[in-house]
Amino acid sequence: MARQRIVIVGASLAGATAAATLRDEGFDGDIRLIGAEAQLPYNRPPLSKGYLRQQERFEDQLVKPAGYYAEQRIQLTLGVRATAVFAKQKLVDLEGGERVAYDRLLVTTGGRNRTLSVPGATLEGVFQLRTVADCDRIRAATRRARRAVVMGLGFIGSEVSASLRQLGIEVTAVEGARVPLARVVGEEVGQVLTAIHREKGVELVLEDSVSAFEGSGRVERVRTKKGRVLECDMVVAGIGIVPNIELLAAAGARVDNGVLVDERCRTSLPDVFAAGDVTNHLHPIFGRLRVEHWNNGYQQGRAAARSLLGDERPYDYVHSFWSDQYEHSLQYVGFATSWDRLVFRGRPESRSFLGFYLEDGIVRAVVGLNRGGDPEDPTVDGELKAAVSLIRDRVPVDPATLSAD
Repeated sequence: MARQRIVIVGASLAGATAAATLRDEGFDGDIRLIGAEAQLPYNRPPLSKGYLRQQERFEDQLVKPAGYYAEQRIQLTLGVRATAVFAKQKLVDLEGGERVAYDRLLVTTGGRNRTLSVPGATLEGVFQLRTVADCDRIRAATRRARRAVVMGLGFIGSEVSASLRQLGIEVTAVEGARVPLARVVGEEVGQVLTAIHREKGVELVLEDSVSAFEGSGRVERVRTKKGRVLECDMVVAGIGIVPNIELLAAAGARVDNGVLVDERCRTSLPDVFAAGDVTNHLHPIFGRLRVEHWNNGYQQGRAAARSLLGDERPYDYVHSFWSDQYEHSLQYVGFATSWDRLVFRGRPESRSFLGFYLEDGIVRAVVGLNRGGDPEDPTVDGELKAAVSLIRDRVPVDPATLSAD
């Protein structure tokens, strides 16, 4: 009987984790992991934090040590893009002309930065952050920069603002909303983050947006739509990512804000699975959603590997993320795009609290600031682990019980 062949396109956190999980689960067939970046699979969160501040080595960010893949008989093909998938023939074409056959295919191609369409975006000194190569360019710029403008105060923008301030660079951050992370944590929690950044010396330009980057060959200033002129030596734009759906879309897979997968990470194509940032997945609690956090890449990579081996269990991880900004640790479990009540345990102004996002009396998500527990996965221990059962069970909860500290 021929050895089974599993091909993974996307040497990302999700892809490398899936490959490792296949071996952990006893799969003895062929595994090939193909990635467009030349580097070994690595973790991205430190790129806006410790690695950007030059406090951590790249080697320490690897998903698995360099020797792991050969030891586990995982064939690595790096620095090469997959150009086409032929689902009926079960073939993948690569740059350079190689054609790779598979029995089952997992696509973990992640996302890419949104196109920065502001005039002057091609000036030297204007950066976006997604890859380690992006981060290395930003690190080099910080050695001579005195003033930086950060465009956007989502996770990347907030964390980069904090890291640049910790490097002693003057920072002005431009954000269209009234507070940082407004869409995720809401205005009340966002006001706490606003105060933290301002105390650390970040100038916040809120409810405004960038209209142009200006300079002679290199960025020298940023102009906003409301007429502010911000002098700077460098810019980091954190405007989000788009999922890399093109490979599977061209192969005929269903897509909608990501590659559509079911609760077992299966695409609409036979024997083709997907995981990580590229997916819009069907969750038994939250419905359809696309999540871009490290924890999802890791957990869904594991789940996809088990599904590749025939496991029938749904991917039902209660989503979580964390964000380190200065000495503060923000953690979140669940998923809520809207809520009708936010109940606090602890006072927000104390900067040590839990916030429960409720809809119709049911807890949809919980945020914690400086409440301890596992710094990277709040579902592992601590107060937010206890909150997971509230979210999973979806039973009405007395707000008075939630607020009792």
